[in-house]
Amino acid sequence: MTTALVMATSAVAVAEPSAELIEAAKKEGMLTTIALPHDWCGYGEVIAAFKKKYPEITVNELNPDAGSADEVEAIKANKDNKGPQAPDVVDVGLAFGPQMKAEGLLQPYKVSTWDEIPDNIKDAEGYWYGDYYGVMSFLVNKDLVANTPKDWADLLKPEYAGQVALAGDPRASNQAILGVLAAGMATGAAAGKDAGEAGLKYFAELNKAGNFVPVIGKSGTLAQGATPIVVMWDYNALSARDTLAGNPPVEVVVPEKGILAGVYVQGISAYAPHPNAAKLWMEHLYSDEGQLGWLKGYCHPARFNAMVKAGKVPQDLIDKLPPAESYEKAYFPTLEEVDANKAAVVGGWDSVVGANVQ
Repeated sequence: MTTALVMATSAVAVAEPSAELIEAAKKEGMLTTIALPHDWCGYGEVIAAFKKKYPEITVNELNPDAGSADEVEAIKANKDNKGPQAPDVVDVGLAFGPQMKAEGLLQPYKVSTWDEIPDNIKDAEGYWYGDYYGVMSFLVNKDLVANTPKDWADLLKPEYAGQVALAGDPRASNQAILGVLAAGMATGAAAGKDAGEAGLKYFAELNKAGNFVPVIGKSGTLAQGATPIVVMWDYNALSARDTLAGNPPVEVVVPEKGILAGVYVQGISAYAPHPNAAKLWMEHLYSDEGQLGWLKGYCHPARFNAMVKAGKVPQDLIDKLPPAESYEKAYFPTLEEVDANKAAVVGGWDSVVGANVQ
């Protein structure tokens, strides 16, 4: 990763779940995931690889388009439910990990490659742990947008009227909440509460100008022309570029200012109906195969540095990523900054911006 993520150790880990864990997980026979769209971070292939490895375990996928806040609510709502609506595992934005631990919604588990997950993106007790990161970018429909915007300030120009969307509801989606933070940082505001408030002012201005579209942007809405410019993680934008395959042609831009890196984290529900399958899933995600699966989906996995050092990352995968320069300037906000921004954005969106994103 970048120097912003401090490696715990450079030792090469070998991830092998125990025979006991595999047996116990097979007995449970099911794993319930939530909020994992197949085109997000290569999850389609990652899930397929798990199914192939463990055909005895059915993967029950809930609400692929849910946001981090929806995942938290799904665990809360199903505390006493051992049925198929109760998620075993979550993949949420960094700020949601400590929140869920504090609320008693997660159980600790340390995967066998634990030492290769950077210390500053994991809970020391194993309640949550970083899985991958990306940087905030613009996905642009070139059929409809003549001049590709290069930076946040460009999006305020009259030529982008009715074109700019976030990839989620900024009151519930980690991706959208951090999109607001990046916009605020681009104005020169310090990461955290200041940038959150500056980002809200920016989106209020974008909305007032008629440039902001209150629709959750994704590759489909971009292709249809409802949201020709979508603010989203680079890995989602690059994956959309591949999926759309030139129809329409798109451009992926990492803005010049406010280059924000966002880390997501994994956790196992404290109420998981299938706790052993959940642990086995984590072993799969943090194995070399799982980490490379995410990298194929354009996400920088948590063990990226250690794996590169150990010669485990094929050059062709590294070559498919955007230029390293974009990542060298990326800012990794601290947990405190992420939390302060989230509070400002979620609390102030309705009163400051007033656009009901849905």
